[in-house]
Amino acid sequence: MTTASRLPVFDGHNDTLLALYRPKPGAERSFFTRSAHGHIDLPRAEAGGFGGGFFAVYIPAPPTEAQDLGDLPDGPYEAPLPAPLELGYAQQVALGMAGLLFRLEAESVGRLRVVRSAGELEACLGDGTIAAILHLEGAEPIDPGLDALELFYAAGLRSLGPVWSRPNAFGHGVPFAYPRTPDTGPGLTDAGKALVRACNRLGIMVDLSHLNERGFWDVAAISDAPLVATHSNVHALCASSRNLTDRQLDAIRESDGMVGLNFAVSFLREDGRSNPDTPLETMVRHVDYLVERLGEDRVGFGSDFDGATMPRPVGDAAGLPALLDALRAHGFDEPLLRKLAHENWVRVLRQTWGG
Repeated sequence: MTTASRLPVFDGHNDTLLALYRPKPGAERSFFTRSAHGHIDLPRAEAGGFGGGFFAVYIPAPPTEAQDLGDLPDGPYEAPLPAPLELGYAQQVALGMAGLLFRLEAESVGRLRVVRSAGELEACLGDGTIAAILHLEGAEPIDPGLDALELFYAAGLRSLGPVWSRPNAFGHGVPFAYPRTPDTGPGLTDAGKALVRACNRLGIMVDLSHLNERGFWDVAAISDAPLVATHSNVHALCASSRNLTDRQLDAIRESDGMVGLNFAVSFLREDGRSNPDTPLETMVRHVDYLVERLGEDRVGFGSDFDGATMPRPVGDAAGLPALLDALRAHGFDEPLLRKLAHENWVRVLRQTWGG
């Protein structure tokens, strides 16, 4: 095993809680047993040097309604989005998924820890404990008056995306479309602007990854924290609406924020296809571009494990060393690999959380 392969990787996004909480038929699994399903469980995480990440609470459509997106089609597309969610339903599911994360922490016997500070995150990366950040992917569980925000913060919430791609009380997400720019409609509502200010006050990181371009610029105008997109890629290399334009990347650089590389093949490939036979060189190309545009202190990984189709050479959390080795073979030295693997995430979270 190479030196690069032994680096702990802290990851900007996964949907593992959803995969465990509401598994697809035939894909049920335990977090503590190695599985052929999905992308993250404790054995595969430990095998691949997965040091932890943002564990998303994403609220799917109710089982009685049309289900959320699966694999995106090949060729030009604009995928229809699920309808907005009712607050009571969103809160019920969010509490269940957050409770699942805390239950995993309790049952892991010290092998997984929910972290609330950069110091706790560094300690976990140092001793091999998987560090989990409680993240809301879409703020549907938060009421427009923000009463629930304080409660979720007290429970451990430290990162929040105001929207997933569907609209909600706080703003408008970017739909899944190719080829398309992220300039797809209105930005944040007044409630969304108040949410960003409240997150700044509490020290909750605001995630830009699913906001459309106008929402992105609304956050940039309001927020006094670094601008962060936890799982997004380069629009100049893949013209998906979910990817970031050069102008957006420049704003992230100027704020001293960062971008986590999304491993989803449809956001990596120039042709936008959902094809797992995507070479590591395609991922390296995006990392190269991000490092050149943002600087080496502002790029990390944001896999979208358990939420997207992965390149076959990575496959799942156990395959993370393959990406690190590809970057090393490309010429990335050990200090830069450490920054990409976890140091940049620690930096931006310390700057946002204040400790």
